[in-house]
Amino acid sequence: MTEAVSRDAPGLGRPRILRQGWRELVFLHWAVEPARVAQYLPPGTTPDIFDGRTYVGLVPFRMVDTGPPHGPAVPWLGTFLETNVRLYSVDSTGRRGVVFLSMDADRVAVVATARSVFGLPYRWARMRHSELDGLHTYTTTVRWPRVRAASSISVKPGAALTPGSLEDFLTARWGLHVARAGRTWYLPNEHPAWVLRTAELVNFTDDGLLASVGLGELSSRLPDHVAFSDGVPALFGLPSRATTPRAPVRR
Repeated sequence: MTEAVSRDAPGLGRPRILRQGWRELVFLHWAVEPARVAQYLPPGTTPDIFDGRTYVGLVPFRMVDTGPPHGPAVPWLGTFLETNVRLYSVDSTGRRGVVFLSMDADRVAVVATARSVFGLPYRWARMRHSELDGLHTYTTTVRWPRVRAASSISVKPGAALTPGSLEDFLTARWGLHVARAGRTWYLPNEHPAWVLRTAELVNFTDDGLLASVGLGELSSRLPDHVAFSDGVPALFGLPSRATTPRAPVRR
């Protein structure tokens, strides 16, 4: 049975292995047929579905304060820009999660560490974020072997957004699924409930970023949903096999 969508984290067991701060996030989402993206999910997971559709997310943001659960941030990991393309998954135990098709970052050490330790699809990119008169602009140019991809996204955040069932489905995700060493793993996280804002999409230019993950046709139409968040702090726990149910956490 698939777990219920909840704005509140189900609880994170110990030990905690990593902390991060996610700041100034833009959420662009396209509704697609589940069969269109099922091939990109790790074994043992299927597309998570909302009203008969699943979603592709494009999310640029600033990463800050990366480090161990306690103590100072790690200087060579601490702050960088990231743009990811993600899908929404559910495993055989019913846990909902995220699957990343690409994770572009402007810190080479982050790319190397995340790829080698967690098997995540990080790629090095040149990136820029600016904020002028309330307009947030993210530009990404991927610098990766045999990949030609770039994007530019500008949004103007507005008033607070009261989350509905779709917003909860897209953002209340308490872990990620990743294929690593011939198995599918679930890496859990927790963070405060998202505080979302409305956002006007002022510019979206895709020069191969979506195509680089096999979804180039989405660049020909505007996203179906746009939102913004000032951000949240996050903690990660130990990964487990995707076939292992979520363990109850003592409060």
